[in-house]
Amino acid sequence: VPTALHQLYYDPNIENKNLAQKWLMQAQVSPQAWQFCWALLSPDKVPEIQYFGASALHTKISRYWSDIPTDQYESLKSQLFSQIACFSSGSKMVLTRLCVALASLALNTMPEAWPGAVAEMVRVFQEEGGGVDGRARCLALLELLTVLPEEFQTSRLPQYRKGQVRGALGREWGSVCPLLQQLLRRADSPGAVKARVLRCLSSWVLLDVPLNESEGLVHDCFSALSDPELFDTAVEAVVNAISQPDSQRYVNTLLKLVPRVLALQDQLREAVQNGDMETCHGICRIAVTLGENHSRTLLEQVDHWQSFLALVNMIMFCTGIPGHYPVNETTSSLTLTFWYTLQDEIMSFESDKQAVYLQVYRPVYFQLVDVLLHKAQFPSDQEYASWSSDEKEQFRIYRVDISDTLMYVYEMLGAELLSNLYDKLGRLLTNTEQPTSWQHTEALLYGFQSIAETIDVNYSDVIPGLIGLIPRISINNVQLADTVMFTIGALAEWLADHPVMLSSVLPLVLQALGNPDLSVSSVSTLKKICRECKYDLPPYATNIVAVSQEVLIKQIHKTSQCMWLMQALGFLLSALPVEDILRNLHSLITPYIQQLEKLADETPNPSNKLAIIHILGLLSNLFTTLDISKQDDESADGSAPPVKATPPPPGPNPVVVVLQQVFALIQKVLSKWLNDSQVVEAVCAIFEKSVKTLLHDFAPMVSQLSEMLGQMYSTIPQASALDLTRQMVHIFASETDHFPPIKALFELVTSVTLSVFQQGPRDHPDIVDSFMQLQAQALKRKPDLFLSESLDVKAVFHCGILSLKFPEAPTVKSTCLFFTELLPHCSDVPPLARVVQEDGKLLVQAVLEGIGGGASRSLMDQFAEVLFSLNKHCFSLLAVWLKEALQPPGFPSSRITTEQKDNFSQQILRERVNKRRVKDIVKEFTLLCRGLHGTEYAAEY
Repeated sequence: VPTALHQLYYDPNIENKNLAQKWLMQAQVSPQAWQFCWALLSPDKVPEIQYFGASALHTKISRYWSDIPTDQYESLKSQLFSQIACFSSGSKMVLTRLCVALASLALNTMPEAWPGAVAEMVRVFQEEGGGVDGRARCLALLELLTVLPEEFQTSRLPQYRKGQVRGALGREWGSVCPLLQQLLRRADSPGAVKARVLRCLSSWVLLDVPLNESEGLVHDCFSALSDPELFDTAVEAVVNAISQPDSQRYVNTLLKLVPRVLALQDQLREAVQNGDMETCHGICRIAVTLGENHSRTLLEQVDHWQSFLALVNMIMFCTGIPGHYPVNETTSSLTLTFWYTLQDEIMSFESDKQAVYLQVYRPVYFQLVDVLLHKAQFPSDQEYASWSSDEKEQFRIYRVDISDTLMYVYEMLGAELLSNLYDKLGRLLTNTEQPTSWQHTEALLYGFQSIAETIDVNYSDVIPGLIGLIPRISINNVQLADTVMFTIGALAEWLADHPVMLSSVLPLVLQALGNPDLSVSSVSTLKKICRECKYDLPPYATNIVAVSQEVLIKQIHKTSQCMWLMQALGFLLSALPVEDILRNLHSLITPYIQQLEKLADETPNPSNKLAIIHILGLLSNLFTTLDISKQDDESADGSAPPVKATPPPPGPNPVVVVLQQVFALIQKVLSKWLNDSQVVEAVCAIFEKSVKTLLHDFAPMVSQLSEMLGQMYSTIPQASALDLTRQMVHIFASETDHFPPIKALFELVTSVTLSVFQQGPRDHPDIVDSFMQLQAQALKRKPDLFLSESLDVKAVFHCGILSLKFPEAPTVKSTCLFFTELLPHCSDVPPLARVVQEDGKLLVQAVLEGIGGGASRSLMDQFAEVLFSLNKHCFSLLAVWLKEALQPPGFPSSRITTEQKDNFSQQILRERVNKRRVKDIVKEFTLLCRGLHGTEYAAEY
């Protein structure tokens, strides 16, 4: 063992380290461990070796307790006691491991074999002797008492034992509490002892010991907060004690704690003045923990309402603590969830009671809004420039948290909150005496935006005034400009109902589009306006298109913003007459088509590949939202579309006109880039987005696109082509006119994919996944496709069985879907009935293999669906197949008995209606197969 340990700690060769580690792990659990453990603890060994000895002891006691004969309990206990005494002035890490070992022994023997264990520990260590000084003995005892509850929390005791031991430990608190109190109150107790006492209390309160029994100790912890050495440990102890779920039963104890918390305010103010962030943080944690865990209890003590209000105000002070988060303070963020909790409690009272509380707390929440908006303000430009990118990101997240809180508070304060913000903003912008800081204006607008983004403000009478104020803001700063943009975006739905106001905000948005610093906010705002207000935008369309074209040509925006901008233009054009759409499309797309023509002639290289993908992406995004059918314009409440909805104009859809014009060019690009999956994906995306948006209007393109897809896929099979084929099958397979080209395409891609399977499909899980989804879609939309002579149904079925054994979970999911779509057609599609009859047993075997441990546990529901479907549609065959498949010993797992297999079969065959029950049966069986039944893994499952 010493040699192996030396290798583990000091050998530079990683392979030797790994070998040593493996050997030592085995040594720990071997029967010889009992002998060598004690030898390794001898005083002449180095601490690393002694530590291993102590760890091996703990492993044997905690995991192999049943190996220890009952008559050896006493000697094991006394040996551990004497070793702990020896090490109490030796290595700290070895001492802790020995304490953990003795704690484990105590947990295994309480309460029957070792009644009064804790009282005995206290007695043994309080006896003089062994030449060990009192302080070292005292620290060793405290270490032992601290690790005992911790070891209980992580122990592997069975559930019934856990209950017994928890009860026994609870009864032992009577021996621990007075000792801790005595040590904490003695004037001559060294700091190290007091700190250990506080840690020990923290550990015991996690066992839910009654708060009223440790009340005196908790008050002592408050006294310890004035000692800087003990401050952190005392905070932990108080926080742990008052956040135990059980503590809310002890109302009187909690009421006595409120003044103790309020008494910390002087210490808190002093810490703020001295810039002592740690102390602020600790005191704030205590106040928030008391408020958050017990607001209901404390609100209900009506006679004490003033002291609870004082606690709320103390937390308000913490929310508004001076300085900028996260640079000068990190405390305010701790308080935000308290405000949610308090509001929830107030709003949950019945109305009479609620009214009384609202009288007291509405003003508090209005004050909170002021405090939060003050905290959300940006620092001065100079200071902000000095922050690191990490600090700026933390500040951004903090503002999002404030935004969420404001949105929540709105539920309590309602429309008055918006009026309040509007009045403040109005005063700020019309006050000519004092120059206002942009930070102040920005924070108020941010408050508006936070609420308007998620709450319907249509009824609010202050929005017209707000929109009137926006042009008055002198924007001289990026952060302010961003917030102005996002605020306009948040009001897009309101603008749709009040289109007359568009003229006052649209120029601001179009102006911002030209500024690269405002890229995200200006483009997303324009997109929202174009989506929500498209029927009111025709008068502005020429202008919007011109500005957008200009910024696209100047390449002001990054790729993703260019894509959003194209989506915005798609929404905008949708509402125009067809001839205007075509005219705008022509001017918008022509420069890109010319660029694409040039690129198509060049020899492929990485830079022109990016340019091609960019142009194809712009077209895809434009066609995603360009929809003249008015189908999606139902208002949010599901009422009829706007009056302006008219039947689509006659003639081909503008998108189809454009696609037909560029079709030859796209084919040319493809021919050069066929073996590049990203370019193929970008081409497929154009058509896929168009098909999804246009639906049946896409019909004129079906035959030429089917032909192109077939050629593409035959040359180099790629998943994106299968996904597009799936879309086409979904929309057009049931239409007589389009059935021939779709049928030909489906048969072609199926036969090409079957040859991929013959050559070895393991390298193409994405193709297999998409292929299974395509087959499932075909079975769902047009099972007649499987009647064709030229489709090898048997081969497709066998591919499915192979695919069930893939390691990639998404592929297996799609394959299970394929089988659950296929099995119901056994009755109406003869070729499918034949293949299931001949080869169904192979499917059952593959499913059982997956359940037996061959597949990830996350897939069990999908396998259960296949079994359920088999049972529903092939009942008599399934009974035979299950019997035959489960016959071989050791299948699907060597851990399963014949009886368990029979039981599983009977349970499955019995359930033909309740799918949920089949899923439970499969979960149960897979745990048995994996040897996980009844373990902690099973509990998480």
